[in-house]
Amino acid sequence: MPSKELKSYIVDNVLPRVEKPSRYLGTEWNSVHKNWDSTLVRMAFAFPDLYEVGMSHLGLAILYGLVNERDGMLLERVFAPAPDLEAILRQEGLPLFSLESYRPLSDFDVIGFTLQYELTYTTILNMLDLAGIPLLARERGQEHPLIIGGGPCACNPEPLAPFFDCFVLGDGEEVLLKLLELVGELKGSPNGRVNREEFLRRAATIPGIYVPSFYDVLYRDDGTIKEIRPKFPGVPEKVKKAVVADLDTTYFPSRPIVPYLDVVHDRLMLEIMRGCTRGCRFCQAGAIYRPVRERDIKVLLRQAAELLRNTGYEEISLTSLSSADYTCIEELALALAESYADQGISISLPSLRVDTFSVRLAHALQKFRKKGTLTLAPEAGTQRLRDVINKGVTAEDLLSATGEAFSAGWQHIKLYFMIGLPTETEEDLEGIAELAREVLEQGRRLTKGKKPRVTVSVSSFVPKPHTPFQWEPQAPLDKLKEKQKFLRLRLKGPGLYFSWHQPEMSFLEAVLARGDRRLGQALFVAWREGARLEGWSEHFRYEAWEKAFRACGLEPAFYAYRRREYLEKFPWDHLDFGVSKDFLWEDYQRAMAGQVTPDCRSGRCWSCGVCPGLKVKMNLKGEARSFAPTG
Repeated sequence: MPSKELKSYIVDNVLPRVEKPSRYLGTEWNSVHKNWDSTLVRMAFAFPDLYEVGMSHLGLAILYGLVNERDGMLLERVFAPAPDLEAILRQEGLPLFSLESYRPLSDFDVIGFTLQYELTYTTILNMLDLAGIPLLARERGQEHPLIIGGGPCACNPEPLAPFFDCFVLGDGEEVLLKLLELVGELKGSPNGRVNREEFLRRAATIPGIYVPSFYDVLYRDDGTIKEIRPKFPGVPEKVKKAVVADLDTTYFPSRPIVPYLDVVHDRLMLEIMRGCTRGCRFCQAGAIYRPVRERDIKVLLRQAAELLRNTGYEEISLTSLSSADYTCIEELALALAESYADQGISISLPSLRVDTFSVRLAHALQKFRKKGTLTLAPEAGTQRLRDVINKGVTAEDLLSATGEAFSAGWQHIKLYFMIGLPTETEEDLEGIAELAREVLEQGRRLTKGKKPRVTVSVSSFVPKPHTPFQWEPQAPLDKLKEKQKFLRLRLKGPGLYFSWHQPEMSFLEAVLARGDRRLGQALFVAWREGARLEGWSEHFRYEAWEKAFRACGLEPAFYAYRRREYLEKFPWDHLDFGVSKDFLWEDYQRAMAGQVTPDCRSGRCWSCGVCPGLKVKMNLKGEARSFAPTG
């Protein structure tokens, strides 16, 4: 069906039959519609989740604006269809389409999937199948789009290796343009096709590009990896991630798309910095996004003005992994609040440290607004375990912060903890309940007759690549359920609320996070058994995975529950994200000894390897406050 006819049919006959048709219109404010026929390079940005999740993603906004501002290139969006649209597409034999032009995905030169979460992997396969594109890379020919991936899960993309042509490691702004320029060079004209083998051969020479088919993986008899070696001369033994050194001069979208419907984060996102050096030992993002690079406050004030002028939003979120650590955060936040207070525009901090400074700053930004929920993340219930994970927070820090919050008018405090952490005991779990009760009692004293609430939300620890805990096993499912029950029995009564994460989802996340290429078989079978949209508990089908593992003869416990040896070769060892494996092992030993590793912004370099290895230095725009852990 020609593109114009497909668009007309979908708009007139398909969208009226789905629950939320505005997910698929593609005509939002600031959406870009370029001339297809005259554009040389055409890429679809594929987000393997629903529109409401994908449109909250800053990376999409950055790459959408970056590519579409280039002559000869276009980038359109596609999201995972909800079950109602998928059913219609399959029933009527219609292809999955992009939002802007309603072109079938198979018409594009490149389809780029963002890899944000391991439980979206089956959705990627589902989207390729709906597009009529062969799932396995080796089965795709010159007539098919190139399939690329990037994002945090690209730090170990091995379970996806059979399905992808290449991956972008690290920051995507500069690398993606190089890839698309290569596509244009090889394509030659809008109607041309790219020689896949030539593209991959040349792409592998671009720093930050990993071509999995160019590497052989050899296994030992016990199932561990013996060797990962390049197949051809000139292919690097290790692929270093790409890093944008100076955020002040790199692209930032001044005209982001304004969605028609409510999305998960329905506000402006102003990226104030990248990276975090706090060194929480469970945190993958803190490791793979190093070094810290801050934007200049003058640049941020200018960007904020442009964003507001071009969108009409009424809230700006100061976005980063740890926004309160931005060295000029108070100056920036109060300058924005003062500049836009008379326009009814609010400023928010998406991530608060557990300290009084963060709470006071949040109060200053919200003093004229009704207080909602204040969220803090102590992560563990005792000081011993907080030292093990290098959290750098004491009970006194938490109670000072919550006391400040209750006094400032907040009545609902949400506390995030993890269960199943390395070395965790029953005493640590009891500590979670004791802290929650202490915060609640504090709230009752300080809110003068009102009814404060404390919600404890627990997630299960998932060992992740490129972290000091990558050698650790995950707690077994039955143990995680026992820990949840333990807390459920102790977090009862007026004002106390308890929520938890489905442990089967955390188990599967652990399997895929540290998995190797052999898991691609199970991924395919699980998708064939109906797995998709698995980040949503109502769509998660654990039984499909159980069947897949049995059918493939794979033991998931091998990936999730096994403690790794010091010298074991990991599936991701040939992918260099800056932090050295030797440093991670040393920090792991400090964890087991209950020793903290202070933030390098406190003055001491711990030789993690990032700055010399990536040839990029930490870039601060002001004087750092005290960053040393207090445990």
